[in-house]
Amino acid sequence: MNSFLFNRNQRRFFSARYFFLTTVFFLVFLSAISFAQNTRPVVGVVPHKVVLQLPPGPDNPRNSEGSFVTLKNGHILFVYSHYTGNSSDDHAPAYLAGRYSSDGGKTWTAQDVKITDREGGMNVMSVSLLCLRNGTIALFYLRKNSTVDCIPVVRFSNDEAKTWSAPVDCITDQRGYFVLNNDRVIQLSDGRLLLAVAKHSSPADTKWQEKGALFAYYSDDNGKTWTAGKQVPTPATTITQEPGLVALKDGRILMYIRASGGSQYASYSKDRGATWSDALPFTLKSPIAPATIERIPSTGDLLAVWNNNDGSIAAIKGKRTPLTVAISKDDGRSWIHIKNLEADPDGWYCYTAIHFYKNSVLLSYCAGSQQAKTYLSVTDISRIALTDLYK
Repeated sequence: MNSFLFNRNQRRFFSARYFFLTTVFFLVFLSAISFAQNTRPVVGVVPHKVVLQLPPGPDNPRNSEGSFVTLKNGHILFVYSHYTGNSSDDHAPAYLAGRYSSDGGKTWTAQDVKITDREGGMNVMSVSLLCLRNGTIALFYLRKNSTVDCIPVVRFSNDEAKTWSAPVDCITDQRGYFVLNNDRVIQLSDGRLLLAVAKHSSPADTKWQEKGALFAYYSDDNGKTWTAGKQVPTPATTITQEPGLVALKDGRILMYIRASGGSQYASYSKDRGATWSDALPFTLKSPIAPATIERIPSTGDLLAVWNNNDGSIAAIKGKRTPLTVAISKDDGRSWIHIKNLEADPDGWYCYTAIHFYKNSVLLSYCAGSQQAKTYLSVTDISRIALTDLYK
């Protein structure tokens, strides 16, 4: 009898323990799912120093959307769109200007160097710099003629950005207004170049479409010629814009997409950019604003910079603030070390470029004010120690 009671009590003990552990594991599982789906939690502020500010001035209403490259002598070149005249509109006149750093991004030259003159009927903007595997430096940007004629072009330099070749059109199979964001072109380990664009209008359909048709273009001859991949399937009711690309560890390519619906969207390619999966909500909650994702060379992890704003705070709902950084060790399935870089409720932070240099990372981004209506007119460059991203 005593043995029976012991066994029965023992069974009750283990049953209760099993129920408790099961409940705990279930709650942890739900928490993990919630964390993977919602990047709202922030664990602190990442220490950083603003090393260069490019505010507007006389005959210079806007400075924005740049990119970096490290030259063979160790100097860093930053190229951005320098607007002229009185308007800061996307279609206002602009040329490409450069600044240099000789100490790893700690200090920068005080005066602009003109990289390219204004081209086309409107301007040149949205720079991507890339040092190709053959040693050539590629300079990508948008040449904007009109609201139905805007395409990415590329120039090449074989003398460390002192001179540049004539521009090569990256899109020749169709015409229209294509957006290629700054700091967006990548080169795969096999040498293939990839860029992602959103098409918003065409000569046949001149009405601007807020929802962009998404394409990836690729080149297997170091940018001399380009081929279009299949259009990315996107939900009909979701606004899709400003795609970016990053290569994953399993060989796939991730296309992350500025989108409506409260988060970035994502599509994947298993064939190096030729075809793409249906675009679905991604693990970065955000307003309709661009994100930037790149792989950290020294750790192999992904670094994301985006507006970690899920709309739950009424005062900043839909605004491009805060600007947040996070790390992913599993190629974007979940994010850790989530920290704010900039958190001013009045700020307007977007169009980030990421550049790794030894044990630090440089971030350039628009850093205007909503109240002052400078929005995209101001560009800041911040310098962060890589170790501070992981603390």
